[in-house]
Amino acid sequence: MPKTNLFADLILPVPLNQFFTYHVPDDMAELCVSGKRAVVQFGRKKVYSAIIYRTHYNKPTDYKTKDILSILDNEAIINKFQFKFWEWIANYYLCTLGEVYRAALPAGLKLESHTSIKYNTAFFEHDENLKSLNFSEKENTLLNALQENKTLKISEVNELLSLKSSLNHIKLLYDKGAIEIEESLNKNYTAKKESYLSLAKNLQTDDDLNTVLESLNRATMQKKLLLSFLEQIKFGEKDQVQEISKKELLHLTSSNSSIIKELEKKGILQTNQKEISRLNIDNEKIIEPKELNKAQTEAYKSVKEQFKAKEIVLLHGVTSSGKTEIYIHLINEIIKKGQQVLYLLPEIALSTQLIYRLKKHFGNQVGVYHSKFNDAERVEIWQNIQNSSNLQNQPQYKIILGVRSSVFLPYANLGLIIIDEEHENSFKQYNPAPRYQARDAALVLAQIHGAKTLLGTATPSIESYFNAKTGKYGLVELNTRYQDIELPEIFIADIKEARRKKQMKSHFTPLLLENIEHTLKNNSQLILFQNRRGYAPYLECTSCNAIPKCKHCDVSLTYHKHTNQLVCHYCGYAYTNKGKCEECASTSIQTRGFGTEKVEDELAIFFPHAVIKRMDLDTTRGKKAHEQIIHEFEAGNIDILIGTQMVTKGLDFDNVSLVGILDADQMLNFPDFRAYERSYQLMAQVSGRAGRKNKRGKVIIQTSSAKNVIIRDVINNNYKNMFTEQLAERKLFKYPPFYRLIYITLRHKNKQVLDNAAAIYAQWLKKLFNNNILGPEYPIINRTHDLYMKSIIIKLDKSLNINSLKKNSHYLSKRLVENQQFKNVQIVFDVDPM
Repeated sequence: MPKTNLFADLILPVPLNQFFTYHVPDDMAELCVSGKRAVVQFGRKKVYSAIIYRTHYNKPTDYKTKDILSILDNEAIINKFQFKFWEWIANYYLCTLGEVYRAALPAGLKLESHTSIKYNTAFFEHDENLKSLNFSEKENTLLNALQENKTLKISEVNELLSLKSSLNHIKLLYDKGAIEIEESLNKNYTAKKESYLSLAKNLQTDDDLNTVLESLNRATMQKKLLLSFLEQIKFGEKDQVQEISKKELLHLTSSNSSIIKELEKKGILQTNQKEISRLNIDNEKIIEPKELNKAQTEAYKSVKEQFKAKEIVLLHGVTSSGKTEIYIHLINEIIKKGQQVLYLLPEIALSTQLIYRLKKHFGNQVGVYHSKFNDAERVEIWQNIQNSSNLQNQPQYKIILGVRSSVFLPYANLGLIIIDEEHENSFKQYNPAPRYQARDAALVLAQIHGAKTLLGTATPSIESYFNAKTGKYGLVELNTRYQDIELPEIFIADIKEARRKKQMKSHFTPLLLENIEHTLKNNSQLILFQNRRGYAPYLECTSCNAIPKCKHCDVSLTYHKHTNQLVCHYCGYAYTNKGKCEECASTSIQTRGFGTEKVEDELAIFFPHAVIKRMDLDTTRGKKAHEQIIHEFEAGNIDILIGTQMVTKGLDFDNVSLVGILDADQMLNFPDFRAYERSYQLMAQVSGRAGRKNKRGKVIIQTSSAKNVIIRDVINNNYKNMFTEQLAERKLFKYPPFYRLIYITLRHKNKQVLDNAAAIYAQWLKKLFNNNILGPEYPIINRTHDLYMKSIIIKLDKSLNINSLKKNSHYLSKRLVENQQFKNVQIVFDVDPM
């Protein structure tokens, strides 16, 4: 039979900047539609699921086309809005559509033929597993890398462990249950099934059932269960149902499965399997949104008024001013019109309290989407939004509460995007590509859908506030706290002075310790903020001054006391601390600096009766870890909560009267042009956790720079002064919002090759950009994962044609790696770096 002339351009999940054309077999011609998935062979052995972009009749003349192997979907899983959004992401952030595809789709919708190793989170949630099993140094290295990177290919594991074959170590970890292995072209998503019970088809009348019940007079347990079953299905009534969940019946009757099996053997009940949703369903009573107070009402009306002329509005409201209630009223209006709402958050931790608040008003119309969900759950959320799910008892989502990846969901009727805590750098994706900024991407997503966007924060990013002040965005300000609660009192604890007077106790000033003691005596709670996890940033030998370093990266190893390990936070390399120097064998080892784990350890000595918990990356790896810690703190079961940035963002606790910032200098002295802006934001945000409902709170900032202008602005709650001073500096030194930045990082295992490549590339760029180039220079950390790095910064005047300049720089990178000497040089583009 002759071939048809129909061809399809496909998007494959590979970092190549092109479409791939395949021939469409006759029997698939009608099924081959844009947005569906197609299984194809790529190269000699690889098999992928690709996305059909378009079909046409233009046969490629320069190569022989392969046939599509199969079409996976009955309906398209990618819509026209998504394709347009993907293309913008790829063009703006200088990546490929294949890389966008990999980031956008849940793993359960992607198929490709390679084996990958995955960290088994469920295994490590059981303490008995950790106590009963010992892991070798190689196994610990692999487990730490998996914790950081989520999954690794076999080739990546071989490289990490410096072995030709790591299969023996992988098998041992797999046998222990510590890792999971994902195999090629296995169906990553299968619907969850549940058993449902119904009456046998020959038992449909009262007489039939009476006969059966009489036959069960001696089998009392079976008769009791059958009567309960008949009661639950409302047998003989107008609203009789045909079946009931087996799990539900067993729960109601406190019976066991063996009784049901006997009734099945006797031909009385029959079981069938039904596909059900994994998504939570609540039956709580829905209540109307609260009435807004005067200030909130004015702000709400102003937002609506400004939406008439502007597509984007910035709501700048102080902490605890009631911004969330305004969001709820706006959401209510949108869903009444039958449209969808995306509520974007920077951190998973923030979703815990918000889920409860939104579900109280919108019930099962609220869905949540983030990385702690497993692959199957994420597929079901995708299908729910796409309206392609036929699962039993699944809610229909109109509101999605999600982190940055939720911008890729298949919205078809988006009416409003709310970006809460819009200033947060957690909205930025760092690795792998696409390195997108979810806040900025959401603005484009809203434009594609014709939706409105509301940015909300107490501490706007300088770029957003500048856009609002120059008329690009609307601006609404909310300057009073809800119920007129006073902003917290802020005190400076001078570390330099306390050290001079020898009053410091470890890392705590007398002022902070006195206030902690006073707070605990009053049965109040407190939050301590230290933006560094682990026990100590590094260990040092006091005899020879040697510091343990990562053998793959140019960084010191962080000491984690709980596991007694030295860990690299870049590549995951780790080994057990032996308590002696690797260089001179001295046992005189000291910790330097401090992280959240050390703070927790030392506070337990000072306040032995207090319940102390920490919230950082190490304690929140489990699916419900954030939720558990937050609920315990809300319930008053924790006295002191120690945390990293997670505790600074939008959480609302009734009984917190004290907040301590343990090391403000670490933030202020960070070598970055945004250091002062971020320091202000972090300190103002964490300060806002104090005294949010019943009384005025207190904040203590420990610093050696008591006269620093940013600390003074935090004390005076003077955002506008910080904004004015930082804006003047940005203009002077050509930084955002006046210029756009592109960071280009070149990587290679050979330092000399890297130096040569970077020098040539920078020379080309300087001709193209009229010397608006910084570098090439080695960054502070100039080697990670055994690769040396050099950085180049491009500063682009916003008046120039930015797109053509970006494309030209991308073209030059391709030209560079075409040189045989530089073919293995990796070039990474980061547009609008954070």
